[in-house]
Amino acid sequence: MAYLGFDPGKDKCGVAVVDRMGVALYHEVIPSDTLLEQLPALCTQWQVLQVVMGDRTTAKQWQKKLTQALPAMPIDLIDEHYSTLAARDLYWEMYPPQGLQRLIPQGMRLPPRPIDDLVAIILVRRYLQLCA
Repeated sequence: MAYLGFDPGKDKCGVAVVDRMGVALYHEVIPSDTLLEQLPALCTQWQVLQVVMGDRTTAKQWQKKLTQALPAMPIDLIDEHYSTLAARDLYWEMYPPQGLQRLIPQGMRLPPRPIDDLVAIILVRRYLQLCA
């Protein structure tokens, strides 16, 4: 069983497939205008049984869209509070800084790419903790 983490956004969305142990199997930042075309194949490929979605930015609109695109898929909303900060920490855990970047305190470093996909991982991990 896998979960699809979804960090909704206006221009881009974070998507992650996470297993029951909280291990990320796949993650990507996808432009919002192409997301709905990609989701069904992604869910089939990874045998996703549930969507875990952040409850803030554009969540209500995306919940309606996801319900139409994935009609049989249960969708649970999860609190996104501080998820971006947690995703920054996760980024540096996954991709440790190199060279002079190591000298800059972690709280002052900014990841060099969007981290919406890592937010999606955080959301699923939060959901799994609530269900445990």
